Formats: sequence, structure tokens, C-alpha cells
Amino acid sequence: MKTIILAGGLGTRISEETILKPKPMVEIGGMPILWHIMKYYSKFGFNDFLIALGYKGDVIKNFFFNYKLINSDLILDFTSGQSHFVNDSTENWKVGLYDTGKHSMTGGRLFKLKKQFKKGESFLLTYGDGLSNIDINKLVDFHHSHSKIATISAVRPSARFGTLEINTSNHVVNFKEKPQTGEGWINGGYFVFNYDIFDYLLDESTVLELDPLEKLAKSNQLVAFQHENFWQCMDTVRDRDHLNELWLNNLAPWKIW
Repeated sequence: MKTIILAGGLGTRISEETILKPKPMVEIGGMPILWHIMKYYSKFGFNDFLIALGYKGDVIKNFFFNYKLINSDLILDFTSGQSHFVNDSTENWKVGLYDTGKHSMTGGRLFKLKKQFKKGESFLLTYGDGLSNIDINKLVDFHHSHSKIATISAVRPSARFGTLEINTSNHVVNFKEKPQTGEGWINGGYFVFNYDIFDYLLDESTVLELDPLEKLAKSNQLVAFQHENFWQCMDTVRDRDHLNELWLNNLAPWKIW
């Protein structure tokens, strides 16, 4: 199963970092948060990634193009002109790097990846700026246990994010993105979608969290996987520093590799 990571936003609330690099390349413990997300998915056996690029996408391309070279030892034989890697510690990953537009919205980036999927195929999707210890295998199994188009992870941090109203059978009956007040379940950003999600995406201006998810909720096609444990996005420098503190003190709940 493929995993899409949305990695093209401007990251304006953490501009101290993103003036030089895209937000997913902001480092936690010396490695980009994007790398942490991929390491986490990989631990559950998901190694086929589609990275939706936008703002400063070349930085992400360069990171992966040189990843094997930087993370392995290299022997160069100048007499024969041959070279080979030794002590190769790189990952068992397949990484597709796709330019989905500098100004595309979240649903628009997904819309531009439609050709990478076949009818009937399901896939994972997450943002390139959040970490959690959600059980990805349980999330996927939960999605396959119902016949709905979309599964959304529901988490419980502060009320500054979009809220989900969930009924007793775990169906999302209402979705509102980033209200001014209110507490409860919010969008945790770990999704599983069926191919039919593309019917809800119009063009590059589509905001996934607005019309598509709202329509899915109203048509009883959006189901919540409730996660009561760790989840943290990286919207601000304070968030970055908190994640770094967890990592450096060996308290990072997402470090399971």
C-alpha cells in the first residue's frame, strides 16, 4: 500500500526555519521531520512513498538523491574507475518525488497524484509536519473493516485545530476545520482513502479539509479511528523545540525503530 506525504506547504508559522527550507525538512534530532515520519511508517511495513512537493521541493529532492551517498561508506577505485557502497545503512524505501505545484492546496496535491493509483486501490495519506505513535496497521485494518471511502485519525490535543463529531459507531457526522472555540476530537492527519476520494477533488485549489471531508461526513462516508495517545504537529518553533526535547531525552513516543 502506498503512502502519500503532503510536503509542499509554505509553513508560514515557522518562517524562522522555512525561509530556507520546506517545513518537512525542519530537523528533529538532526534529521528532517519528514524522515521521522517515513521511518515510522516503514516500521509497520509501509515503504512505498509518494512525496507531494511544492515550496522549495528541490531541497527534498536533493536530500533523497544524496541520501544513500551520505548515509553509507563509499569505496572509489581510481585505477578502474569503479565505485561501490559498503556498510549500506539506507532504507528499504521506494520514494516518488512529485511536483504538485507551489500554490496547490492539500486536496489539490492529492488530485495531482490521481494517475499514480488504480481504481479500487486504497492508500495512506498524512501531512509532512506531524508525529504520532498511532498504530498504522490497526488504522489500515480498521479502514478495511468498513466499506466507507475514508478513514480519518481522531486525536485529542488543544482546541486550536478542526473538530470532529463522532457517533457511537465511529462515523463522523460533522467535520469543521479549525474553529475559534471548542474542545474534543480533532483531525490527526493520518488518513486511509479508497480511490473514490478522487471524485471529491476538483482541481489544485481544493482544500481537502473543507468541501471533500465535509461532504464525506454528511454522506456517512467518513469514519474515525480514535487515537488517545501521543500526537504532535509542528506548527511553530515552540512545537519544534518540544519535539527536539523529547527526542534528545529519549522520550520520543514515535521512535519505535
